[in-house]
Amino acid sequence: MKYPPSLVSLIRELSRLPGIGPKSAQRLAFHLFEQPREDIERLASALLEAKRDLHVCPICFNITDADRCDVCADPGRDQQQIAVVEEPGDVIAIERSGEYRGLYHVLHGVLSPMNGVGPEKLHIKPLLPRVQDGMEVILATGTTVEGDATALYLQRLLEPLGAVVSRIAYGIPAGGSLEYTDEITLGRALTGRQQISKPRAAPPKDGSGDELAVPS
Repeated sequence: MKYPPSLVSLIRELSRLPGIGPKSAQRLAFHLFEQPREDIERLASALLEAKRDLHVCPICFNITDADRCDVCADPGRDQQQIAVVEEPGDVIAIERSGEYRGLYHVLHGVLSPMNGVGPEKLHIKPLLPRVQDGMEVILATGTTVEGDATALYLQRLLEPLGAVVSRIAYGIPAGGSLEYTDEITLGRALTGRQQISKPRAAPPKDGSGDELAVPS
């Protein structure tokens, strides 16, 4: 059985979306067909409106519909911190945590020579003038091979500028169990461990001074 040309065209266009294969595109196409016409028109209108109004922020390259994104336009943000992320979605994820009040810089990808993505294809060059001496730059790229390589490349560029370069911590997720953690994640958690207590001072060599009694 052959599908109507208009349905084939819809499936083909949907399958071009990231993470959508032919079967998923087919299910989406049939789902859209079953929706009321006004719902489809509302979806089409939202797509056209987003394409018309959205653009990248000229400062940090996050997505916005204004002259500057909300973060860059907020004077209350910490101007001495910049978190470098791969994609605009990463900004949303970090903001959702509520633990960061600095600025952002969105690369729109990671270095991937195998896929022909070099430094010139990322928003790396505009980052350098934003970095001031003593400013902290948090490399918040992913913990993939490409993410780590991108972080290392940026570290080598930023350190000569006087930046304090840090890398996001990674390891055991909250509520996670060591038994079910893969060896790479566990190894990184051990390597990136943090000291939570200071060592006790050793008693004087001449024996002077009181020592704490050891409970029996």
